[in-house]
Amino acid sequence: MGFRRMGWHELLWVGRLLVLMQLLHGVFGWGKDGHFAVCKIAEEYLTKDALATVKELLPDSARGELASVCSWADDVRWHYHWSSPLHYVDTPDFKCNYKYCRDCHDTAGHKDRCVTGAIFNYTKQLFSAYQGYSPQLSYNLTEALMFLAHFIGDVHQPLHVGFLGDLGGNTITVSWYRRKTNLHHVWDTMIIDSAVKTLYGSDLATMIQAIQRNITDAWSNDVSSWKNCGHNQTVCPNVYASESVRMACKFAYRNATPGSTLEGIFFFSNKPFLL
Repeated sequence: MGFRRMGWHELLWVGRLLVLMQLLHGVFGWGKDGHFAVCKIAEEYLTKDALATVKELLPDSARGELASVCSWADDVRWHYHWSSPLHYVDTPDFKCNYKYCRDCHDTAGHKDRCVTGAIFNYTKQLFSAYQGYSPQLSYNLTEALMFLAHFIGDVHQPLHVGFLGDLGGNTITVSWYRRKTNLHHVWDTMIIDSAVKTLYGSDLATMIQAIQRNITDAWSNDVSSWKNCGHNQTVCPNVYASESVRMACKFAYRNATPGSTLEGIFFFSNKPFLL
């Protein structure tokens, strides 16, 4: 099976594309539509070799489309109970910073069990398989790919790197317009739903095309920097997590007190990041 290191590197900069984080400032929430959009955009930037490898790993149900399985990790988290802590990393309240050694653990204190740890793990699995495969390895590379694509999206949702005290906004009850919900769900799903409806004529494909145009036009000078982690690293989830918690403090938690109603002003104040 032909597989080039640079090809995989380009797959992983779905995360840097998602620095749509720097450009969308995290308003791009991560329900099914958000994850689909992330992977759909990333597919366009894979090399021919990388795309062939991805398609070889995808399950038959994906019909050759990575985007179609980018929500798989959410679908199986209640079956794979062990995977639940891998979707997020909690940080100390109001510090607005992230540190791997301090923060990456599950509620029982087991180290490396968080979203950044998962990104390192599944990246390692995929690379170890394709850079000197050993028969002793028993990794499920299809699942590794689907987990990795999903977690790269999760780590760029600001409240997946939120505060421990409110479980990333899950315990902050708010209303999104007239609907009672919690702050985390607003950022996971409801903001993007409102954006698609209000700004893109209820058509997710139109939003994806608008983002793709911005990548090739308005953001073209930034694209090359998204490909590189620095320090010869293949993937840099610690950088992504640090960006996300800063965005959480600057945007997600702003004016979102318990019992508050988030609507027009909250939504349109973030409108520039949805274009």
